[in-house]
Amino acid sequence: MMMKTKTIFAWKDRESAVAQAAETLQNGGLVVFPTETVYGLGANAFDADAVRHIFEAKGRPQDNPLIVHIADMERLADVAAEVSETARRLMKAFWPGPISIIVKKSARIPDAVSAGLETVAVRMPGNDLARAIIARAGIPVAAPSANTSGKPSPTLARHAYEDLCGKVPLIIDGGPCRVGVESTVVDATGEVPVILRPGDITPEMIREAAGGVRVHHGVMSEAQKDEVCASPGMKYKHYAPKANVTIFTGDKKEVAKCIHFRYYSDSMQGRKAVVLCLDECAGLYPGCELLTLGAGAKDAEAALFRTLREIDEQGFDAAYFHAQEEKMGLAVMNRIIRAAGHRIVAAGEEKE
Repeated sequence: MMMKTKTIFAWKDRESAVAQAAETLQNGGLVVFPTETVYGLGANAFDADAVRHIFEAKGRPQDNPLIVHIADMERLADVAAEVSETARRLMKAFWPGPISIIVKKSARIPDAVSAGLETVAVRMPGNDLARAIIARAGIPVAAPSANTSGKPSPTLARHAYEDLCGKVPLIIDGGPCRVGVESTVVDATGEVPVILRPGDITPEMIREAAGGVRVHHGVMSEAQKDEVCASPGMKYKHYAPKANVTIFTGDKKEVAKCIHFRYYSDSMQGRKAVVLCLDECAGLYPGCELLTLGAGAKDAEAALFRTLREIDEQGFDAAYFHAQEEKMGLAVMNRIIRAAGHRIVAAGEEKE
């Protein structure tokens, strides 16, 4: 059943935005709200029925766990039954900020949030408007990204509106998200933190704060259908535009040759293609439709989801991604691999 969706522009009336969002959450409703990473779709984390509405609105698989957002450290005890020393080091170093830390969950967190697991990912967002809403509500807020499941995450309120209009009662427009990719998710239940989903907080930063770090094999490879995943973003195809995305890796000039071949083959067949790359590679693609992601990892993180949505807005049939893993960073590569459904071509090894 469709409902009326109201949008409040927080820069025009912050007090009304905070108050109405908090009231909606308290009453079991869903709220789209900004964070520094992407827009979230929030519900009362203690209310299993409210949480189920998140899955319904997004079309999200029930075995994909949610992240619980808190406004301050006082609320941590409501969410976590046990917090390791490793987790506390990460919280001290990076909260508030774009990192979600997996801990043993408290009995107050329903299985609908954790996908039946005994752990839950907790985060204190760096966006002050998000924290103000959560604090006013007086409850922890379970929130995945505010998009239809599988589509690129929203970094603008209008992206969330396009996906969820008629499915949620309230959207809080807080402007563009600063980071642009979802939070780093770290399993901190053991001595050595394990990255389950990369983000703006890098492995090097975590190693410095905690004394060690591991990256889960599922970050860059495909999880098995029956594999239990403690983090969102590990198991299913995510972040995908309607266009087919293919990733090309290897020497820059070899990659450009491969992409040009595919691009002009598409043109001959009446298919509309686009190339995605960093600024430094733009000159390799004269005559091609081009969407650039900036100069390096931070730029690419901020631009990626917006660009993937632009691919659909412009009606492209195929998108060719010129990968530069060292310069783009782990978070961008993780997202684009999932957007491509692990469709990767090693330039120089492809037989045309």
